[in-house]
Amino acid sequence: MSITTTLSTTFTRLALGSAIMLASLGSVHAQDDDVKIGFIVKKPEQAWFINEQQAATEAGEELGFEVVRLGGEDGQEVLSAIDNLYAQGAQGFVICPPDVRLGPAIMNRARQYGMKVMTVDDQFVIASGEPMEDVPHLGMSGTKIGRQVGDAIAAEMDARGWNPEDVAALRITNNELPTAVERTDGATAALLEAGFPEGNIFDAPQQNSDTASAFSAASPVLSQNGDYEHWIIYALNEESVLGGVRATEQYGLAPEDVIGVGINGSGAAFAEFSRDNPTGFHGTVAVSSTMHGRQTAEDLYRWIAEDKMPPANTETSGVLMTRENWQDVREQLGL
Repeated sequence: MSITTTLSTTFTRLALGSAIMLASLGSVHAQDDDVKIGFIVKKPEQAWFINEQQAATEAGEELGFEVVRLGGEDGQEVLSAIDNLYAQGAQGFVICPPDVRLGPAIMNRARQYGMKVMTVDDQFVIASGEPMEDVPHLGMSGTKIGRQVGDAIAAEMDARGWNPEDVAALRITNNELPTAVERTDGATAALLEAGFPEGNIFDAPQQNSDTASAFSAASPVLSQNGDYEHWIIYALNEESVLGGVRATEQYGLAPEDVIGVGINGSGAAFAEFSRDNPTGFHGTVAVSSTMHGRQTAEDLYRWIAEDKMPPANTETSGVLMTRENWQDVREQLGL
């Protein structure tokens, strides 16, 4: 082979190599331009989280980024979900954690992968119980929302002419979740200020935050306190309040002797309000899960694409939704 032929072959190979390298760099650059985020929720089957993830997806379709919807019902599932997102090329994720104390472990994994993180609904805490203020968060003021529940119950008791001494309160609790404690403590404070007797409040600790768990927690409390004419029910969310309402039905209490007020404003409440006959579920303090999903997804996208960090802590408020106004409130909040 001549020197000319050898040089020609070498240059050809170098050119091909450069073309391949440039194509590869172009591909990487294209991947960098394509924003993909995750949206991890602790209860993907609950209506609130279905709405939230769907709203995030719609925001992505409008603004040009991809949303990967995942569930994480315990710590291991969350870490696996983060690994999954990294493998798919996601640059960050929004999460409602199954346990707020997992915050440091979740952030360690996210930082290993260089991923940006926002929390929604439930805020990460450190070992001392203080919030992780360096992680942007969007949620509700648990205490304020809880007080709205207590005020609504007190107003309905007054409208029905109930004597508080004849009323028992079923407080369905989840003391492992700070958000739940804030909400039930807020409701309790409002009721006590309205003159409700503290001795008439009975706790029903639930193992989970769904209807079945609340039903199991409420049933023995009702059986052990059968001397009361009327019952009021409050909890972390409307699914839990509905579990308490179902327990009162099984126990034999009439709907007019029960006032249950939940929190969220989701499909569970809509289904209850749509029933032909009213139940003991009086209402719910509705918050826009749609707004929560859309806003956090958009904030995270702007953070990734434009380096615009979201606010440290955004709190939303609620509106009382009842059988009489639920359609109007639903439209107002875009639920």
